[in-house]
Amino acid sequence: MRKILDLLLESLRSEERSYTTGSINRAIVLLSIPMVLEMVMESLFAIVDVYFVSKVSVDAVAVVGLTESLLTLIYSVAIGMSMAATAMVARRIGEQKPEAASMAAMQAVLIAVALSVLIGVPGFIFAADILRFMGGSEQMVASGIGYTRIALGSNIVIMLLFLLNGIFRGAGNAAIAMRTLWIANGINIILDPLFIFGIGPFPELGVQGAAVATLIGRSIGVLYQLYHLLKQDEKKGGSVIRFTRAHLVLQWDIIRRLLKVGITGAGQFLIASASWIFLVRIIAEFGSDAIAGYTIAIRIIIFSTLPSWGIANAAATLVGQNLGAGNPARAETSVWRSGLFNMVFLVLLSLILVVFSAPIIRFFTTEPEVIRAGIVSLRIFCAGYIFWAWGMVVSQAFNGAGDTRTPTIINLFCFWALEIPLGYLLAVTLGWGVAGVCTAVAISESIWAVVSILIFRRGRWKLVQI
Repeated sequence: MRKILDLLLESLRSEERSYTTGSINRAIVLLSIPMVLEMVMESLFAIVDVYFVSKVSVDAVAVVGLTESLLTLIYSVAIGMSMAATAMVARRIGEQKPEAASMAAMQAVLIAVALSVLIGVPGFIFAADILRFMGGSEQMVASGIGYTRIALGSNIVIMLLFLLNGIFRGAGNAAIAMRTLWIANGINIILDPLFIFGIGPFPELGVQGAAVATLIGRSIGVLYQLYHLLKQDEKKGGSVIRFTRAHLVLQWDIIRRLLKVGITGAGQFLIASASWIFLVRIIAEFGSDAIAGYTIAIRIIIFSTLPSWGIANAAATLVGQNLGAGNPARAETSVWRSGLFNMVFLVLLSLILVVFSAPIIRFFTTEPEVIRAGIVSLRIFCAGYIFWAWGMVVSQAFNGAGDTRTPTIINLFCFWALEIPLGYLLAVTLGWGVAGVCTAVAISESIWAVVSILIFRRGRWKLVQI
């Protein structure tokens, strides 16, 4: 018991580590614990957020659902740049070149700031038109435009939050990434009801209050990240990745390599995210109750799968650092071990969600049709968990190696060529409704996992240079 406690405490310390030697199981645990706790807080916020918003109205939940489906496009860009930064920083740390890692990290930040401006300005201006395009009614647009404007216009904090955490993970310091999301989302959770319902001196902003709370929380999280990156004394809490004025000089060769990995990485998640937008658009045909039920189920799915992404992110760091150290065999072994851990976790979790799906959905709403749609969605999604567990880890392993092209091609086939047409066929043509869309997701993502594993076994990812 003492050894387990010591291992837990060690994993939560804010210090960079090289995971190129020693026990692989220990390395997975040391990386995974803070990453899982980081993802748990992110998913907990998603659950709490929709809980408070559901007390406003069904339209409010629908607005959040439609906007979140759009935000996934921003998440895709942020994750793409994050995985590029993680891969490059991990390689340089594996090569024992911390100054080169710091330079790469700063160049990634400069790219992210430029991209966020290009996305945020039109997102703020055309928020109403975007909601209408997504199938929102005029009443929904009128009540939710404030939420959408703030969410899209302030995307820079989303971009930096993801990117800087990716930098910390690449350096082997998952604890700072964990604390960042705990701080940011902890503040979100506290401020949510205050701004939504106007408690005490706070204005009653309704669904718009959720966006304000999120902006404040994430902004504070970014400031916390920058505090560690600008701190020059590693012994006093600074990071091995340190930003200085010298790093602000544009390094076009590094930018080119980051963009090469980041663009395909963003494309990888953009393809997956865009497929979700099309699926939400299909569900919109069945009304606000269907969207609301589906949105609640998705938030619960986020709660269950984000901890698994923590394990997958651990695999990405291990792959990057071990390839940098010239040890591809250890990198591959790390992936198979991580996949096994993830499968055990998700199978157990899926059993719980299936058995208790009804009371879980009823916790968020009392609307009968919303409950029905939520239960159906949740149970069908869980059917694919055993495959998703491996797919998550293997996909992130490709990304950790800097091979973002392979999973992008797999995503294009599985999510666009298969998932969207299958979703329309089952939901609309065959009349299955929400169940049809969810079944298409479970089938397509299971195939995605199998294909990813087969290609990963061929080993070409070991030869990628970044």
